[in-house]
Amino acid sequence: MTAAPKDLIAYFSMEIALASEIPTYSGGLGVLAGDTLRSAADMGLPMVGVTLLYRKGYFRQVLDAHGHQTEKDVVWAPELHLERLHNEVVIHIQGRDLRIGVWRYRVAGVDGHHIPVYLLDTDLEGNSADDRRISDHLYGFEERYRLTQEAVLGIGGRQMLIALGLQPTRYHMNEGHSALLAIDLLKDIWEHTKDPTLAACLAQVRAACVFTTHTPIPAGHDRFPRALAEEVFGAEAVARVAEIPRLLTTELNMSILGLELSGFVNGVSMRHAEVSRGMFPGHEIHAVTNGVHSATWTAPPMQAVLDRHVPAWRRHGHALRAAQKIPTAEIVAAHRAAKQSLIDEINTLGPHHFEADRFTIGFARRVTGYKRIMLLLRDVRRLREIGGRWGSLQIVFSGKAHPKDHDGKRLIEAVFRQQEALLPYVRLVFVPSYDMRVAGKIVAGVDLWLNTPMPPLEASGTSGMKAAHNGVPNFSVRDGWWCEGYVQGHTGWVIDAAHSGDHGADEQDADRLYRALDEEILPLYFSNQARWGEMMRDCIAFAASYFNTERMLEEYATRAYGLSAAAIARR
Repeated sequence: MTAAPKDLIAYFSMEIALASEIPTYSGGLGVLAGDTLRSAADMGLPMVGVTLLYRKGYFRQVLDAHGHQTEKDVVWAPELHLERLHNEVVIHIQGRDLRIGVWRYRVAGVDGHHIPVYLLDTDLEGNSADDRRISDHLYGFEERYRLTQEAVLGIGGRQMLIALGLQPTRYHMNEGHSALLAIDLLKDIWEHTKDPTLAACLAQVRAACVFTTHTPIPAGHDRFPRALAEEVFGAEAVARVAEIPRLLTTELNMSILGLELSGFVNGVSMRHAEVSRGMFPGHEIHAVTNGVHSATWTAPPMQAVLDRHVPAWRRHGHALRAAQKIPTAEIVAAHRAAKQSLIDEINTLGPHHFEADRFTIGFARRVTGYKRIMLLLRDVRRLREIGGRWGSLQIVFSGKAHPKDHDGKRLIEAVFRQQEALLPYVRLVFVPSYDMRVAGKIVAGVDLWLNTPMPPLEASGTSGMKAAHNGVPNFSVRDGWWCEGYVQGHTGWVIDAAHSGDHGADEQDADRLYRALDEEILPLYFSNQARWGEMMRDCIAFAASYFNTERMLEEYATRAYGLSAAAIARR
């Protein structure tokens, strides 16, 4: 269906996971963006995506035998995956003109509708050598580089849409990286409105902008010194921004910019919205809980089962509620096929000797301190005893540490050091180069999905939703989406974590983890396979039927974009 100009939504994100082999994403934020656009294509929504090209990607992770991480540039050929367009725009930053080109990728929906994604590129003749590198790396490691990237995304991205003849009525900023688009919009309105008062112009900008914040961690919100902003944009431009109340003092805070200039602001789970309201007092922050794109994250064997029993599931995520009628034997068999696929791949990585009949735990996400990757391994002796009592366990880890997160890198090395100590009753592997393909294998192939962040620092946690789509129960701290997704006896187990300020919180939480694993989870798995199969089915029927991006987008469409339920249904 052709999008009516009056309805067009422009979705801006610093990273978008279009396909595993296209390195325009680093992790959860980008995967969420990609899933959003995939569901928009399925639903026929009037949407376009905007991001950067990243000729060298985020980075390719290389791990040596001791778990020491080094980073390599990603080598890929954009022309094999994307269509280069002839459109160019020019923005003025750092006292000079910067030319920006664009590539296009089409996200195909289940019924043939396409969502265009525009990827901005500064590697053009006429730009300086430094400017040509602005679109090289996702999340450049230096402040000026990051700020110029965000100018390309926000200002350049909005100007590129105009050059393409597109006139969005809503701009959705997925995190603060693209918030400069609101300043660019304000500038245009200021120059062309009949009522040039600041209040009137701000009202028009807010009516057009939607802002989603994704992190409850202060360090996760981009902020730049005012002096740097003046060097990049000019003192006069920054002075105009400073006229907006609460917006600029000694720094340019991109999240505050998004909050102040958006008419609809949301966190990505109910719990995260509560935490965000505490971080940003005085702002109305709604909750739109994240989801995942069902067809992308359901493994082929489980897809075949759902196609037989719930044929509408690819178009209507809520139809997965009917998974309750599926014979559990089919779900168990589909999961076993996915598990065997994962184990076959693990065993090609080295002599890990993983086996399909052993209980397998998965833990895969960005490696940083608050995610607590070592909580499961806190007491090696106790974990080894549990493994011996239940006939051995297998643990699959994966994830990247940010190149500047030296503590995160040391955590990967710490995991590697436990491999020998856990034998023979617990086998452990760390799968390198975590990406969409690796994640898809792990979430579908393990028996239990583990998530142990220090609450309330988990904004959402979509990896657990992907596991649920494959009938894999979650075992998680009560934070993020799990506050809503946990249904006792049906979707998994909860770790009632100690408060982060409590003395010995990690020790207490590890004890609760081991007790639940030893006294509840493993006894059920080994002693009552029929009930375990029912729980797997419940994960799909109760969790996957709600925690999908179709439901999420329906909420955005009616609550944030101004589309009526009837209009959505007609698409």
